[in-house]
This record gives sequence, C-alpha cells and structure tokens, in this order.
Amino acid sequence: MKKQVVDIVGVKKPTTGFNHVVKAGGFIFLSSQLSTDLKTGEIIQGDIKKQTKRAMENIKYLLSQCGCSMDDIIKIVIYFRNPKDRTEINEIYKQYFTYGQEPTKISIQAPSPIKGIDVEIEATAVK
Repeated sequence: MKKQVVDIVGVKKPTTGFNHVVKAGGFIFLSSQLSTDLKTGEIIQGDIKKQTKRAMENIKYLLSQCGCSMDDIIKIVIYFRNPKDRTEINEIYKQYFTYGQEPTKISIQAPSPIKGIDVEIEATAVK
C-alpha cells in the first residue's frame, strides 16, 4: 500500500509540515480541519457553530475533490476546547450525514494551539 499526497487545485498548500489529504490503499485521510478559508489559509473567526460548520464544509469540499461524499467517512475525531460546546457542535455535525450512515466518532476535549480556534475535526474516508 503506497501513500499518495493529494494536491487540490485552489487549496493553499500548508507550510507547517502536513498535507490536507493523503490516500493510501482505499482510504482517504484528512488532516484536522478548522475554521479556515482553504484558498487563503486565513482563520475565520466565529462562534462554535460557525467554526464547526466551516470545518465540516472544508471536509466536504476536500472529499468531493477525491470523488467522495460525507457518507464515505468511516471515522471522525472532534477536538474541542470547551465541553459546554459539545451540544452545539453535534447539532451542526449531524446535519452532514445521512441518518443511519454516520461514521464512528471520537470527541476529545483539547485546546487548539491556534488562537481563536475552538474546534478541529479530522476525518478518514474509504473510497
């Protein structure tokens, strides 16, 4: 099984030692996504719902560029700063999946090292 880095046209290449998307075998691994503009890399400020929606939209876009949909995700890991935000995160999160097709999920309280970021979401999909 060989690793393939996926360069997506129009998405800013990270400069801090990671790739947004890597394929290996039949799997697609996404780095954790947060409230950023994928084209510019700029942080987009907002409340927890806005941040969660932006992270999920980034995941949706990156997967679409690999020929996948949100229902192809097999595992999600959500890192969040404040446990009080969990209900609002889940409210936005569940809108992105077909009922009955949701992936496995892990939620971890962990502060982001990036100022102004309260949630990061990583995903693994199968194609």
